[in-house]
Amino acid sequence: MSPTARREAIVDAALRVAIRKGFGSTTVRDVAAELGCSSGLIHHYFASMDEVFAAAFEVAAGRDLEVTTAAVAAEPSPKGQLMAFFASYARTDQDWSSQLWLDAWAEAARQPALGATSRRLNVAWQRLLAQIVEHGVAAGEFHCDDPDGAAWRIVSMIDGLAIQNVAHGPMLPEHAILDWTLTTTEHELDLPHGALPRPTDVTSPEPA
Repeated sequence: MSPTARREAIVDAALRVAIRKGFGSTTVRDVAAELGCSSGLIHHYFASMDEVFAAAFEVAAGRDLEVTTAAVAAEPSPKGQLMAFFASYARTDQDWSSQLWLDAWAEAARQPALGATSRRLNVAWQRLLAQIVEHGVAAGEFHCDDPDGAAWRIVSMIDGLAIQNVAHGPMLPEHAILDWTLTTTEHELDLPHGALPRPTDVTSPEPA
């Protein structure tokens, strides 16, 4: 393999192990066993497991962000862009994705590279929603004095609800999480209740 291909193979192996075991329980030996190589080979390409974890999280979370950004860009109206965002961000059928985020947040203080990557991607998701709100305000569809703050409150609520299901099992049904999200968003954007299509009208995209 070329050096680039070898690094990608290591990252893919680390991601597979992390999905099964979590970042906190994944070791260099685990990744080496998954890849069928020596631990020394991994250390040759990465200075630490922190760097491996950061690269693996970048692949998984970055891919989801790219898919959602493209779906949002394909919608001509701010309301359509909101629904495209929520159809992806509030989706709970990918339990491993939510678990990976939870693991990344839990390890952020101990793994600087992973922490920096998760923070950057978290901000990118928030900014994507804030831009949709700003677009809607400019178009006269939404009313919001603080799009940035509204975006943080909305994504933080979705994250909190998703974490309940990841940490404690399926406590909250997906349709309820999305319905509460839409109700909160309507309040934040001064929209009448029911202005955004409810869960029964929303079809979640296939996982990336």
